[in-house]
Amino acid sequence: MDLQLPPHEGDEFSVVDMHTGGHPLRIVLSGYPAVEGDGVLSKRRYARDHLDHLRKTLLFEPRGHYDMYGALPVKSELPEADMGVLFMHNEGYSTMCGHAIIALGRFAVDYGLVERPRSPETQVNIHCPCGLVKAFVEYSDGKTGAVRFHSVPAFVFATDVTVAVEGFGDVTVDISYGGAFYAFVSAQRFGLDVSKSRTRDLVDAATAVTDAVKSQVKFRHPTSEDLAFCYGTILTDGKDDFSSDATANVCVFADAQVDRSPTGSGVTARVALQYHKGLIQLNQARTFQSGTTGSRFTGRAVKETTCGDYKAVVVEVAGRAFYTGASRFVQETDDELKHGFLLN
Repeated sequence: MDLQLPPHEGDEFSVVDMHTGGHPLRIVLSGYPAVEGDGVLSKRRYARDHLDHLRKTLLFEPRGHYDMYGALPVKSELPEADMGVLFMHNEGYSTMCGHAIIALGRFAVDYGLVERPRSPETQVNIHCPCGLVKAFVEYSDGKTGAVRFHSVPAFVFATDVTVAVEGFGDVTVDISYGGAFYAFVSAQRFGLDVSKSRTRDLVDAATAVTDAVKSQVKFRHPTSEDLAFCYGTILTDGKDDFSSDATANVCVFADAQVDRSPTGSGVTARVALQYHKGLIQLNQARTFQSGTTGSRFTGRAVKETTCGDYKAVVVEVAGRAFYTGASRFVQETDDELKHGFLLN
């Protein structure tokens, strides 16, 4: 059967779809105009202010869905970067995304964005809005495998912060940064279990916490105000003391979007938090499990560093990404729903 589209008027987009730990990633190959800006952060602002209709076209229904996630490769201003990237979700544009980095590392090697792949690992330098992230892709006999990455400096912003959460009263959270800021609290505080409770109940609790933190906590990042915002809340199983082989969590970010993976930037921030509290040592690995799919990442602090006036660590996160397809999308000119819509 000929799968070519019949003649039509409108824009076309080519994408590759992947998933890491169950969470999707739609990588844009073509269809976007040039994203203007002197650097990746300024390109993020330009995409938000001038190209946001294309984010909605590719991520929203009928081509995507409420929890679709996207990556738009852009040119980096850093000479050591193999690629720059903008991250897109249902609300806008993230500053970091670990599940996307794991997928993009494999994608970059497979699609020839790095010269001369090397065995047993090929390094891919990916310039994110939060900074340069180094991915290391397993490579043997022309095939790619697992990916690990080294984060930007991750640090604890505040611990034991009490916020008034609508419907739940006073809730005490920790706030940590792993390329994006997250609030952390045990799901038990709300009478929930991250692996057994209804996803709707977890989303409602996490969203209420995020709203409270956004309205009651003043964020600061030492290098850029563009990074100083609460991205979401991670509900944990409370097992921070190595009492089990894995600790589970659920991340709810952006506009109540649920991460199917353990959340790469969330694992980064959680490792930094555990290291800050003396619960883990350098190079002591932990396994982090998604409460929704059961998929797993490993994480460990590999080096002490600083981020402005914060003590920080570089965190290594490892996982696997898989291809799910490649698509050619069209946006017909006379389609009243061409810019997409969401049903929640």
